[in-house]
Amino acid sequence: MSYDFLLKDLNNKLTQKSIGTDKGLAKIGDGVVNLTYSIAKSIVLTRNSKNNNSIRTGLKVSKTILANALKEADMKSFAKNRSDAHDLADTVEALVAYVWLIKKMTIEDIINFLVSSLNENLIVRSEEIKNATIAFRKLLNEIKKFLPEN
Repeated sequence: MSYDFLLKDLNNKLTQKSIGTDKGLAKIGDGVVNLTYSIAKSIVLTRNSKNNNSIRTGLKVSKTILANALKEADMKSFAKNRSDAHDLADTVEALVAYVWLIKKMTIEDIINFLVSSLNENLIVRSEEIKNATIAFRKLLNEIKKFLPEN
């Protein structure tokens, strides 16, 4: 199914800021980001399980992880001016939703990309934050090529 109609108004003035500050895209992206990260983390934890048990987890990705990933990917230009961590996280979610809606990356693509980037410790929370930030930074750098340059 095509979701182009959801972006029709946005496509009239397509800029980095119009995508990154769209609240509707951020709401859609919230679900996409949390779903894909939960599945990716479950895959990595299961793969690294010493007793070969399946491990399923469902977590919300913290705003700190997303905000830091956006900064590290040098993509703050997509966010509104004077953004706090919540605003920066919303920007990441909007960007992820946008590339999914324009069919440049599927849910499976995003999951696989995160899995390939999450190869370290996800049990210790401080290590998970560090590794998830790196994974989302890499994802944002991949997404960059599908976004407007202005």
